[in-house]
Parts: sequence; structure tokens; C-alpha cells
Amino acid sequence: MSGDRKRKLRLSKIYSFACCKASFEGDRSQIGGKGYSWVVFCNEPDSFEDGIRNSADNSVRSTKYTLATFFPKSLFEQFRRVANFYFLVTGTLAFTKLAPYTAVSAILPLIIVIGATMVKEGIEDWRRKKQDILVNNRRVSVHRTDGIFEYTAWKNLRVGNIVKVEKDEFFPADLLLLSSSYDDAVCYVETMNLDGETNLKIKQGLEATASLQGNLNFKKFKATVKCEDPNANLYSFVGSMEFEDQKYALSTQQLLLRDSKLRNTDYIFGAVIFTGHDTKVIQNSTDPPSKRSRIEKKMDRIIYFLFCILFLMAFVGSIFFGIITNDDLQNGLMKRWYLRPDDSTIFFDPKRPAAAALFHCLTALMLYGFFIPISLYVSIEIVKVLQSIFINQDIYMYYKEADKPARARTSNLNEELGQVDTILSDKTGTLTCNSMEFIKCSIAGVAYGHGTKEVEKAMYRRKGSSSILGHDIESEADDIRDSVDKKALIKGFNFADERIMNGNWVNEPHVDVICKFFCLLAVCHTAIPEVDEDTGNVSYEAESPDEAAFVIAAREFGFEFYQRGQTSLSTHELDPVSGKKVERKYKLLNVLEFNSSRKRMSVIVEDEERKIFLLCKGADSIMFERLANNGREFEEKTMEHVHEYANAGLRTLILAYRELDAEEYKDFDNKFSKAKNLVSANQELLIEEVSDEIEKNLILLGATAVEDKLQDGVPECIDKLAQAGIKIWVLTGDKMETAINIGFSCSLLRQGMKQIIIHLDCPEILALEKDGDKMAIAKASRQSVLLQISEGAAQLAAYKGSSQQALALIIDGKSLVYALEDNMKNMFLELAIRCASVICCRSSPKQKALVTRLVKSGTGKTTLAIGDGANDVGMLQEADIGVGISGVEGMQAVMSSDIAIAQFRYLERLLLVHGHWCYRRISSMICYFFYKNITFGFTLFLYEVYASFSGQPAYNDWLLSLYNVFFSSFPVIALGVFDQDVSARYCLKFPLLYQEGVQNVLFSWRRILSWMLNGFISALIIFFFCTKSMELQAFDAEGRTAGKDILGATMYTCVVWVVNLQMALTISYFTFVQLILVWGSIVFWYLFLLAYGEMPPHFSTNTYKVFIEALAPSPSYWIVTFFVVISTLIPYFSYKAIQMRFFPIYHEIVQWIRYDENIKDPEFCDMVRPKTMGSTARLSAKASPH
Repeated sequence: MSGDRKRKLRLSKIYSFACCKASFEGDRSQIGGKGYSWVVFCNEPDSFEDGIRNSADNSVRSTKYTLATFFPKSLFEQFRRVANFYFLVTGTLAFTKLAPYTAVSAILPLIIVIGATMVKEGIEDWRRKKQDILVNNRRVSVHRTDGIFEYTAWKNLRVGNIVKVEKDEFFPADLLLLSSSYDDAVCYVETMNLDGETNLKIKQGLEATASLQGNLNFKKFKATVKCEDPNANLYSFVGSMEFEDQKYALSTQQLLLRDSKLRNTDYIFGAVIFTGHDTKVIQNSTDPPSKRSRIEKKMDRIIYFLFCILFLMAFVGSIFFGIITNDDLQNGLMKRWYLRPDDSTIFFDPKRPAAAALFHCLTALMLYGFFIPISLYVSIEIVKVLQSIFINQDIYMYYKEADKPARARTSNLNEELGQVDTILSDKTGTLTCNSMEFIKCSIAGVAYGHGTKEVEKAMYRRKGSSSILGHDIESEADDIRDSVDKKALIKGFNFADERIMNGNWVNEPHVDVICKFFCLLAVCHTAIPEVDEDTGNVSYEAESPDEAAFVIAAREFGFEFYQRGQTSLSTHELDPVSGKKVERKYKLLNVLEFNSSRKRMSVIVEDEERKIFLLCKGADSIMFERLANNGREFEEKTMEHVHEYANAGLRTLILAYRELDAEEYKDFDNKFSKAKNLVSANQELLIEEVSDEIEKNLILLGATAVEDKLQDGVPECIDKLAQAGIKIWVLTGDKMETAINIGFSCSLLRQGMKQIIIHLDCPEILALEKDGDKMAIAKASRQSVLLQISEGAAQLAAYKGSSQQALALIIDGKSLVYALEDNMKNMFLELAIRCASVICCRSSPKQKALVTRLVKSGTGKTTLAIGDGANDVGMLQEADIGVGISGVEGMQAVMSSDIAIAQFRYLERLLLVHGHWCYRRISSMICYFFYKNITFGFTLFLYEVYASFSGQPAYNDWLLSLYNVFFSSFPVIALGVFDQDVSARYCLKFPLLYQEGVQNVLFSWRRILSWMLNGFISALIIFFFCTKSMELQAFDAEGRTAGKDILGATMYTCVVWVVNLQMALTISYFTFVQLILVWGSIVFWYLFLLAYGEMPPHFSTNTYKVFIEALAPSPSYWIVTFFVVISTLIPYFSYKAIQMRFFPIYHEIVQWIRYDENIKDPEFCDMVRPKTMGSTARLSAKASPH
């Protein structure tokens, strides 16, 4: 439609509810008071009053740090971790005489670790900063002076500026709509980024400013707006505008919110009301909750446990040291004469043993600190970032049609993906496509449309029937395929029935009814046509996907709506008499719009014969009661068809009409106009009452059925997740019948499953609702819900002994209100978690979040929420893991999620493959970290015991410091990134593998302590084998014995070999990178020892030339290293061999299948497949005999 034509339209004349005038009654009396003190001087952004109000500028910031706060805030974040704070304290104490090593060797590793983490934080924040720069530098046309508009960046806008926004542009701030390309200042707004809704909203400026349609009109424009202060309420706005000595009331109809988009309107002029962080959308954006995985929380407890061991060792060692020191000087005799106890410092003074013991305790705390892995946190962060990159680059989770890969928006929760116990899913747009298609219709009591959808097939399979309304499913599938071959697919239209396609409807009975039916589809709507000037094709911009589907269907049936005028609609219709296309024009008199309470929409039109018709479409619950006695000819058949469609999960609407005589319409129009022009708080109610009077005595035409079809692969994905033992809840706003049938089609429900349905549609409650006694309704509803929950629990108890009987819980939104109350929610949760499937219908966004919180806190297990709309944000943020579907409902859910995927089916690979791998890798990595540090740290303790608790380390200072940084960390990082116990194919083939994460098999206290025990055993073997093999005989050919330098270097060599070969034994899946890092760490140790030993003695101290002169030439060194390493690894190797052969855990059984090629043996494979989990309906279905 051209801009000239749009400027001539005064759309407010035909709308009933959307463009109502604001009233000065009610809240507007508060303007000027507390909370309503905001004053805007339009077109005067530099006014004195504006300057002293201190309003926010229009730039936004989503970064965590600024240049000034990066270092202090980042350092604070790092030293909040107890391990890092401990190393800071010990590094500070290293500058005192208490330190058993030099200060530089203690501080440098801490600087490297903290620095690496800060660099990572800085890079992530810089990415957020770049996004902010892009948004803040978007361009918008702003009025400067004398009617001249210039482009400027969003960030430069000020409160009071006049801006011009053009079609398909975003609003840069919260604007007051002044005028638009339409004469009456109407515009269409898409709020997808705010509320997730794709339908367009109608906004209208004040009549007083509607004439300001050119740039020059704003040369002398001045107005003052007084309104509410900045707040987060998207759906309210109270204010007034003083313009040309008149005062006008303002409402949400005049407010255009930042980040919403202008659609179907060439341009608008608006005044900036709120900027930047004062805008409503930014006020609504809360900081995402800080989420930490269960493994990370448990890791903190393990570190506290190691601290306890460390303090205990230091305390016990200090007691022994005090006793020994006290005995050093007895009657002038010196036991440890080399310490000169007769002339000693306080650290070894036998006269002050208590003080010596205390100082020794501090020294020991510093020395034994190597029990705590300093590089653990930074290594885990590096590994998680690399794991996230692998998730992002997984080609099997890339959606080619929309060019959208998976995206891990945070790396903190990778391992949590492998521990999900319950999935809470939205339906529309998550399980379904949120793309409506016209599928079937019933006209004059005859059902049309042979397409059989997934939901219908599932429904009839469970009923054991192969036919639908007398048509065979398989033959209909063939018809559909033939139809698709003949005609290209049309978005929004998936209908096949030759009886009424291609103009064949003129040969059907009741031609007049069919003609009126198609005419109603073409005329009863608020869509706007857009004609492609090159091709002549017509496309439609509609307020909802359903409405677009109806207009497209009318076009395909031969009734093409192609033009909307000020008060007219033009169509091309197939004339049943001549069989030719004719142009018809309808005078549009009124539009009675749809809303949630009316549940219907009507238009009143006058045709070319001057006949007046009311055309109405609405929900069956509303429409059937409005039929005239002579308009019910097809009611019985239509109700039957509507019931079939609803059971198939299709959305249905009833179509009806009536003819109005001139006097009746004139009377209605007078009342309607009076109600529309009334400035009152009851305006909408009065309009609804007038509309209700005319929408009666209708004549039934038929019904429509549209489908929001399932996404590809949803049933298979849910089936696989269920086999993995994951519970799945669906939280939807749909009515119960639709949700149940979608449940059957997507494998959430199955035939023979006992359904526990909790609802409040019983006669007693309905009778109370008619009386309107709210207290009585609440009391009766609460009692009813409690009774139904108790009865459900009794049914569960009755079926407790039957493993083959699965139950499903289905509850509606009204009942959920009471089920979530404090005194009932635990009963509800207990009932729900014992059911195989749970569906919550008619759920509000808040209820979704509350249910998620209940499941998370009540079960204590990992929850994952998945959704695609802004109404799912609360649920995503409340769950342990939030997964956003980057679908058609905008990016609000994705921006609030932890991980974004394009299709629900990718959840299968995300959890069963990446989740399983990440959980296993991180668990093994942490266990190994503690193992290698205990092995290293306990050799220090044993040497201290061996040396009378002297506080002297067994190793050189720099060898102590670099152990965790260079000689043992890189292979464990490779383990965390690359290791696989089984391949992706086997993860999907044996989904029960996933239960290892849910049950936390690989990171239980038993497994953690067993790895610690392995570390203690390794340290004992290394220390005693090294000391006993060296203490009595000559070390080299010249007869020299081994001193501290040789013993320390030999033990260190054994430790490096042992921990790296232990890693090699732990790895299940070797890659070239892992081989290089394992052997590279060992080789690097020798190169470092050689290079470090060549440095001057004041730097290399007791390591000076120790390798080249003492160790390398001595066969004893190599022999001891070989036998000590082999002896140390034998206990673990033996245990692992016995355990895997005779007591394998699940992934080891699958490994046996893989290596023995037993996968070809069905009986053997069946041994490791799930029989029944008792947690999902599908597993029970698989266990039942066929």
C-alpha cells in the first residue's frame, strides 16, 4: 500500500476498543504527586527545568565492569574464592622469615592464575561492550531547529526531543506518539522484543497533534507533558499533555516503548519521554541470577575438607615439633646439635617451645598449601570455555533454515547439562512451530480437508482406528502427497480437498452457505494487504498468525482480499453463477475487535446491494449460545466436527453471520458512537455491552481448524529423553483438550496411561461463580483441589505395585493457583514427581516460574526450563539451566537463557551427548586435580616428618611453584576438553548412560575420597621407595651418597611421571593433543631441570647442575624412577582392571559392547537397555508386552 493511501486512512473510525480515548478520571488525579512528578518540555530539551531534573541519557550499558572498576571489582571476584584468598595470605607471609620458600616463587603463580582469569573476564565484558556500542550508535532522525531534522546516534537523545521514526525501525526511547502517516495518528507496533508476541498492536496519538505530519509543523511546536515517574510497568502509563492552552489525558495508547518496532506505517513523529535506563524495557531488565553448578558448589566443600586436613596436619606436626624442640637441650646436652639449640632463633629455641610450635604451624600451613590446587579454578574456566566452543560449533545442532547454530551464552553450567532430572517446557513455539496453518473446515455440516496431522494420527492410533470421519489415514496421506506435488507449499495454508479447491465448491450442496463462509474469511479481519508492484502478489500483515491464515485461506478458495480503504474493503471473488472472478467492494461500517473476555470478533459491512451484514467469528463456547433458532440447521454436525478438531489438537473458531435492517443498525450505531466518544473509566465496558446486544441471533455457517504443528523431531526427542530417565513437564497457556492431544502426539502421553486430572469445572464451583461470592469460590476451590490431590495420591498408592501402569497428572491454571499455596504445594509436588508425565494447562508466566521454583527446591535436583517467548523468561531464570529457543517470538527468552538452540529436537544431543561428556570430563578433571596435588603435597609432609618437622621443603622453591602451572596442568585440561567414555552415537543409542550424571555417580564422595586415597598411597610409595633405595648405598660410581638435592629431584621426577601416566591410564579417548601434552609435560620437566640447573647458584640454589652432574650419569636415578613409577601405578591399574571386568558401571558395559562388537547381539544389548524407569511414560510403554 502506498504512503499516500495510508495518509488518507482514518483507522480509528472503524476500531472499537484499541483506540479508546483516555480519561482524566482515576489515577490522573495523582499527577504532580509522589511517583507522578515527571515533567517533559517537548521540543525544548535544553530548557532549564530539564537540566535540573537530572534525567538519564539515552545510552545503555550491560557490561559488568567499567574502566575504573575493572581491577577492583575483578580482584574482589577472584579473592572471594577461598582458595585464592588463602594463596594471597600465604604469598603475603612469604615476605616474612616464616616462609619455607622465596616470596617471588609464591606470588608469581598466583599472579599468573589470577591474571589469566581476569583476562577472560575482560574479554567477555568487552564483547558485551561492543554490543552496547552497536545499540547506542544506531541512527534516528531528530528535530534540531526550524523544522530541520538531522540524523544522530541514539545515545545523543535527550528527554523532550522530537524524533521521526520510519517503517521497520526500532523506537530509540520511550516516545509519546504525536502523529503518523495516517491522518488520525494511528500506527502499528510490533512488541516482539518486549512480550514475545508477534501480533501487531495499534497505537494512536491525540487528535490535537494528529495534524503534525510534516517536518515544518514542528518549527514552533511546544507542549508540556506531566506523567508518572520512570517505572517497570509495561502496561500502564498515566499522564497529561498541555498543548495550545488545552489539557489532554494520556494513556498507554500514546506510549511507544523502546525496542518495539514500527510496522505497516510509513513514519511517526514522537516526543522523547523516558531515555536510557529510565525506559520501561530497561527498567524491566534485571540482572540474570548468578547460577553455579552443583559440581562447582561441591568442589568448594572439597576444598574446605582439604583445608581441614591441612590445618590438622599443621597442628599435629607443630605439637610434635614443639615436643622435639623442648627436648633439644637437656642438662646441656644437645640432641639436634646442628640446629645449635643453645644459641638458636625463636623458631628452634628449646626455651620457648610453645612459640616455636606456633611459628612452625604457620610455616607448615604455607608449606602444605600445595594440597590445594592453585590452578584448579582457572583450568576449569579454560576447559568450560573450550567446551562451550564445541557446543557452539556442533554441526548437528545447526539449524540451516534459519542459519542458527547452538549458542552457549554462559560456560558456567556445562556439566550441569549432564545432571538434568526434570525438564519444564513451554508448548507454543517450543514443542510447536508457532506458525498457524489452515488445515480443515466444516461448512454447512460437511467436513472438508483430508490432511491428517501428527496429533490426529496419534489420537486415532491410541483409539485403534485407522479412519477419520470415514476417511482412511493412509489414503489421505497419499492425497496430501499428490496435492503437494501439484501445488507449491503456501505458508499458512496446508489444505487439501478437491471438493472445494480450484473453484469446485460451486458444485457442492449449499453453495450459498459456502460462498458466505469464504466471504466472511476474506472480510472479517483487521489485516492490511501489501501488493507487490512487480508481481502483483498480495501478502498480508495481520495482528495474529491465525488471522493471517484465514485471509490466505480465503484467497486460495477464490476470495482474494486485496485493498483496504478508509471505510471499505475490496476483494476479488469467484462468482458461483458466472464462474468468473469479479471485483466486490464492501463498505466497512464497524469493527468489533477480539479480546480475551469477548472471545470473538465481528465486522459490520454494507455490500454493493446496500444490504448490511454482521460477520462474526469466535470460540465455540461463546458462539453457539448466540445462534438464532432458525440459524442452528447445521449445529449438531458442526459441533461433532469441532469436537473432532479439538481432540486432534487443532484450534477452532465458529463462523456465523446475520443480516441487519437499516433501522436496527442505525440504533446500534448511535449507541456505539456514544459509547466510543464517552470520556469515562467505564468506556470499554459500555462498548462491550453495546456490541453484545448486536452480536445475537446469528446464523451458523461452519467452523475452521488451524494447526500450530509440532516441530520436526519433537516426539523422537522426548522419547529419547524419557529413555534417559529425564522427567518432562509441559507448562502451557493452552486449554486442557489441546494440551492433552499435543501430549499424545509428542510422546509425552501414551495409550492406556491413567490420567489424574485436577480442574475446577465442576457444577458446584460454576454455580458459585455465577453468584459472584469470591470468598465462597476461593474456599470451595481450595477444598476441591485438596480433595483431588488426595484422590490422585490414593490412585498412585493403588498402582504402586504395578510397574506397567504409568500415570499422568494434568492440572489447569485455576487449580494451580491453590495447588501452589504453602499448605498444599508439597502434597502437589509429591503427587507430581511420582507421575510419569505432568501437564499444567492455562498457566500464566508467573505460575510457570513458581512451578519451576517448586520443582527445583522441592526435589533438590537439577531442573532445566526451555521456552521461546518473553512469557517464559521467569521460568528460564528460575531453573538451574535456562534454554531459549531462538524461534519466531523474538529474542527475549534467548537473551535471558544460559544456552540457546534453534529447535527443541537439539535438546537430545545437547543433554545426552554434550551434557554427558561435560559432566564426565569436569568430574574426572576435578578428581584428578585433587589426586595430583595430594600426591605432591603429601610427599612434602612425609619429608617433614622424616626431617623432624623442620619446616624445610623437599623441593626447590621454583619446583614447588611451577608444579601446578606447568608440569601437571596441561594434560588435565586436555582431559576436560577431549575425553569421551563413549562416542556420540553410543550416547544416543544407550540413553540410560545419562543417569550417571543424574545420580552423580562420577562425582560422589565415595569416588572423590577414593581418588584422594589413591593420592595418599602414591605419595607413600614414592617417598618410601625413593628414600629407602637411596639412604644406605652410594648413589653414583664415585661413591657419593644422595643428599637432599638428589633425593628431592628424584622424588619430583617420580611424581611428574606418576601423575602424568596416571592421567594416561584415566583417559578413555586418546587424541594427538593429549599424547603431546602427557609426554610433553614429562619431557618439559627434564628440559626445565637441565636449563634451571645451568643458572647461577644464587638463583638455582640446590638444583645447580644437579641433573647434568648427579642425576643423569647415575644408573640408580633411572632405575629408581622406573621401578617407583611402575610400583606406584600398579595398585590403581589392578583395581581398575578388576572393577571393570567384574563390577563395571554403565558406561564401562557400553565400552565392552563397543570393543567386543557385541552390539550385533540383540540379547546382550538388551541387557544394558532400560527396561522400565518408572519415571517416564514412554519407558513404561516400551516395557509393556506387544
